[in-house]
Amino acid sequence: MPPTNTNSVLVSVGRDAVIIDAWGKPADWDKVLLERGLTLRAIYSTHGHPDHISAAPALARAFNIDWFLSEKDNFLIGWGNELLDMFSIPHIHHDYKRPVNLCAGVKEILPNINMEIWDSPGHTPGGLMFYFPEYKILITGDTLFATSFGRFDFPGGNKNALMQSIKDVYNKNLDDETYVVHGHDHDTTIGWLKQHNPFFNG
Repeated sequence: MPPTNTNSVLVSVGRDAVIIDAWGKPADWDKVLLERGLTLRAIYSTHGHPDHISAAPALARAFNIDWFLSEKDNFLIGWGNELLDMFSIPHIHHDYKRPVNLCAGVKEILPNINMEIWDSPGHTPGGLMFYFPEYKILITGDTLFATSFGRFDFPGGNKNALMQSIKDVYNKNLDDETYVVHGHDHDTTIGWLKQHNPFFNG
């Protein structure tokens, strides 16, 4: 999904779909969904920065669906709109559709698709990771990158919390072949991170 600087994930079962980190323009998502014959059922966000939620409010309103985000990140909605200007993406205005609070736990996001929701504060206060145990897929948002970690100098960021969040993931002892989708840059695996990311340790 252009622009390609942020990784979004489209999950589908049959004709039903959800988007994780709905970056880009709503019109582009409309086109993808139409081309694939999919109906959008919900949107999930790892955190509240504009490059991860830009399309979420408009899509949630257009499809009359829920958009899920930790309430701890609600204060970030609309913050950093100047970033969207760089990519000619419309601003998130004050009358956006409000997200539903998303907490740690397990949620069936589509029929027979269970997603574990993990707290991962530090990059933002309400940062979350999403893990699909049946498929061994982890979506880290901006907490953890291929060889580094997310920034902590934005509003609400906290370096100590971020380092603890990374340590918590390491200590879950996920299988090395677990596929990892980061908020930016290329995908990896847990085994790859152990070898190449000096910050991914217990």
